Amino acid sequence: MISERFTAKRCSGYNYPMGKIILVSNRLATSVKVREGEPTFSPSVGGLATGLSSLHAQEDSLWVGWSGVAEDDITPELSRRIAASLRSEHKSVSVPLTHADLDQFYYGFCNNIIWPLFHYFPTYVEYDNTLWESYVAVNKRFFEQVAELIEPEDYVWIHDYQLMLLPDLVKDAFPDVKIGFFLHIPFPSYELFRLLPWRHEILTGLLGADLIGFHTYDYARHFLSSVRRITGFEHNMAKIMREHRLIKVDVFPMGIDYEKYSTAPDRPEVQDGIKRMRSELEGQRLILSVDRLDYSKGILQRLRAFQRFLETQRDYHEKVSMVMIVAPSRTEVPQYIELKRVIDELVGEINGTYGTISWTPIVYFYRAFPFEELTALYYLAEILLVTPIRDGMNLIAKEYIAANTQKRGVVILSETAGAARELGEALIVNSSNIDEIADSILIALELPL
Repeated sequence: MISERFTAKRCSGYNYPMGKIILVSNRLATSVKVREGEPTFSPSVGGLATGLSSLHAQEDSLWVGWSGVAEDDITPELSRRIAASLRSEHKSVSVPLTHADLDQFYYGFCNNIIWPLFHYFPTYVEYDNTLWESYVAVNKRFFEQVAELIEPEDYVWIHDYQLMLLPDLVKDAFPDVKIGFFLHIPFPSYELFRLLPWRHEILTGLLGADLIGFHTYDYARHFLSSVRRITGFEHNMAKIMREHRLIKVDVFPMGIDYEKYSTAPDRPEVQDGIKRMRSELEGQRLILSVDRLDYSKGILQRLRAFQRFLETQRDYHEKVSMVMIVAPSRTEVPQYIELKRVIDELVGEINGTYGTISWTPIVYFYRAFPFEELTALYYLAEILLVTPIRDGMNLIAKEYIAANTQKRGVVILSETAGAARELGEALIVNSSNIDEIADSILIALELPL
């Protein structure tokens, strides 16, 4: 029925202009919260929302995703009100998800299977057919919502690991629609990907797209290798022939809205934050660490490296402070709960060992920072410490470079972050080498302007 409706529109004789872009991701760029029965709307955090929000604002587009509110927490009337506000004010369409969906699809399959496996933590993976069935069901629910919006000449741009079955669902119903898919996390080597029981189904889903994008050449190469070995489809010059249809695989390193960050220090509210923080830090030289709570980010290794720096470089005591921002994430996943506990203990141990009445070595925040405060810290920090064990790209490094308009900043960057392929002038480190990171902190502090 969907295909017939689409074909009828195309053949009606009407001269359609170029269509809209339908962006599809697990979460909308606008996050909804309900307090005392009233919804509030705010920008979502995360690299995907940050990277695409400017495009969404400028283009003729609709964004399809979950709003952040479980459907079984609100009344049907409130659900309709939220949907109407999202559509009229934020160019967004919400996909209804329940608490059961979140438990099985999001926390279960996506974050207990795909996330650890694709980030090279296979021992964290819990293979479960019930979770797979939920993943299939939710991808079909996203398809039903997208199908209601598709018109001739539209482009469908699907994002990330939560929706890897969606491209083929859309292509099967709308064979003429141009479909793009972009993976925002690493694609693992074949030796790891083959561990996934549903590996063939995942690849079939992805191959519904006409263009499949990755952050780096390594991820694209791993994907092409898995396609050839698992599905048997050959590739030539990063093009795959599937059933008389050409699928292009390419590399598109994700960027940021450079002007937004480079002009931020000129904004009055950011200037106020800079002045306030300078006063509070009392002349301390500043190292900045910003991450979501995640075992792939190398937060513990970073803390141990700073601890090693303090052990070996006593001349810098009471002269250097590290501001560590850890944004809460997946707070119901056991590994994240344990990680938060260990981080808290290690920060306490370091501050208890080296701190004084007038100096706290690590200023630790377990919350997300608003744009104005974060860009003020970017401007002030002499060092940005970005040492993930594995990261698809890492936009924090790019934001820091853009916002640090004093040109006094040094990035210490893990070689396993996608951004390391582009930011060759950074101090590149092995995220597991504590001594190398500690030495790089000293080098960064002593580099001449």
